[in-house]
Amino acid sequence: MKKLFIKICRLLGFEIIDQNSFTSPTLNKELNEDLSLINEKSIVLPLGEVKITRKINSILIIFRMNTELEIWDQSKNRLFEQSKVEYSVRSLKSLIKSINFCKKKYSDLSIKTVIIDDHSKEENLKRVKSVINDNDVEIVPLNHEKFENFIKKQKSKATFSNLASLLQSFEIGKNQANDLILFVEDDYLHFEPMLEEMVASYQRIASQIGKDIFMCPADYPYLYMNNEKTNILIGNKRHWRTINKTLCTFMTSKTLLDQYWENFKKTCTDRHDPFEKYLNEIYLKEICVSPLKSLSLHLTNVNSSYGLAPFIDYKKLWDENK
Repeated sequence: MKKLFIKICRLLGFEIIDQNSFTSPTLNKELNEDLSLINEKSIVLPLGEVKITRKINSILIIFRMNTELEIWDQSKNRLFEQSKVEYSVRSLKSLIKSINFCKKKYSDLSIKTVIIDDHSKEENLKRVKSVINDNDVEIVPLNHEKFENFIKKQKSKATFSNLASLLQSFEIGKNQANDLILFVEDDYLHFEPMLEEMVASYQRIASQIGKDIFMCPADYPYLYMNNEKTNILIGNKRHWRTINKTLCTFMTSKTLLDQYWENFKKTCTDRHDPFEKYLNEIYLKEICVSPLKSLSLHLTNVNSSYGLAPFIDYKKLWDENK
């Protein structure tokens, strides 16, 4: 009778929880395992199941890289005070580890990575290529000349390069992406589950609210410096909070990129104050969330309000990606 009941529940799409044995007979899993199924259902105890209506088929990751510039627009040193190429290489290494972790969990998910390289020295490119190895990663050189008539004249070459690489990343997203796009800067270290958690949480939250969203993988200090109201949402394996500001590392959909294309382009026309002014305007209309606690670490100066996420073992994450 028990076996028959389990089969009937499976046919009807219900899940059984046996709290005595701490198992789910319909899923053949213990309750401390991952109970969710990509593109089918998200299950979080004790909140139950969310049917996935926002399915995810592919992710295009665009990694903006400058292996020479220490900290753009600042004179301070980064945490650990290493040369910039060291941060770029470790950032890419942590990203690839996160991609491979996600692929193991979601083998049917198509993931492609494009690196926009801002004129790296050959010796730095060799280090980068040694990290890429056999992964599906394409390196594209930054084309300064293409944007000279679009971007306003800047006080420094570094500022122009930053705006140009950002615009080139947005254009690649618009022209090549089919579903989700993750824009990533090269001074972030990522925890291994970062991408898997973002994918699973994206489709759970987007399915619940019935629309696409923006997601930031970092929990920035400046988000706690004003007494602003926020909503706390349940993701896949952690809480997420609604925010109305990000930097230029975030994930969204091709649909929202197309819908707000003018905002994305305006972000790159000049060095605005704040830099992300036109991105932040989007978050007045659309949901944007960041994780509690952080999935990625922005490696800036230790005193920067846009840098180190709280409650992270910085040295451990740095050493793991040597």
